[in-house]
Amino acid sequence: MPANLEQFSDALAAHAAAARGAVAAIRLSETRHLTGTLWQPDVVVASEQSLPKRDEFELIVAGGSVVSAKLAGRDPGTNIAVLRLTSAVEAPTLMNGEVNAGALALAFGADGAGGVSVRLGVVNLAGPEWASSAGGRIDRYIVLDLRLARAEEGGPVLDAAGARLGITTFGPRAKVLVIPSAIIDRVVPALLKDGHIARGWLGVALQPVAVPDALHGQAGQSSGVMVMSIIDGGPAAKAGIVAGDIVLTVNGTPTRSLRRIATHLASDSIGRKAELRVIRGGTVLALQAIVEARPAA
Repeated sequence: MPANLEQFSDALAAHAAAARGAVAAIRLSETRHLTGTLWQPDVVVASEQSLPKRDEFELIVAGGSVVSAKLAGRDPGTNIAVLRLTSAVEAPTLMNGEVNAGALALAFGADGAGGVSVRLGVVNLAGPEWASSAGGRIDRYIVLDLRLARAEEGGPVLDAAGARLGITTFGPRAKVLVIPSAIIDRVVPALLKDGHIARGWLGVALQPVAVPDALHGQAGQSSGVMVMSIIDGGPAAKAGIVAGDIVLTVNGTPTRSLRRIATHLASDSIGRKAELRVIRGGTVLALQAIVEARPAA
């Protein structure tokens, strides 16, 4: 092996050794586990979408030691769940890194026995901030060009210099995404304090629909979202929205998808006015709702 390749290989192996202490196996059953990332000596973060809905967990940390943990909070919006360990363990110091398309990335998973698995790939895409369908705002849209086993979801991702980029999660069609370190650093303290992240809520169930051809000119667009049901006493009900209304815009933004609406229901939207244009009975109406905090699940 050429010397420069050998040095490169040795450097990657060193990063893997350093990251081992940050990886934990979250036991789901006797034969199944999920990967968690030790973010603080007594705090593990995981992919919320795959973590079972229960309050207590058993984790296997580096070297095979077993530690109990309790759920501290979960946020579907950013797909982050936080577990508080009943006793602290030694956590490696990993600096956060900058994400760039084309850069090498190492994705780590737990092997279920105190060791780690490692995947090598590249950052396929490092896009701007985006909104999840559950209403969370994610700092960067980061896609990795690698395959990941289900048990490895939630493990840390490092760059070629050993800096931490975030943790892995699965997107649509098993695409491997990264939840950025910066947003984990912001969400973890809030989940430890309150157990959830407050987000805006209108109290409606919506379904994308086409605007009737005869109303294209009046509506100014060809699609919107239909109100399928309304929560009694919710913001939409108070604003006079009724089932069957087609919402065209929220604060001037066309509602071509549910994700577009979510951008107007972030935490800072609570208590603010939402200007809605809706179609009802062949007429376009202007209504106004006051965004409220989504009730805790």
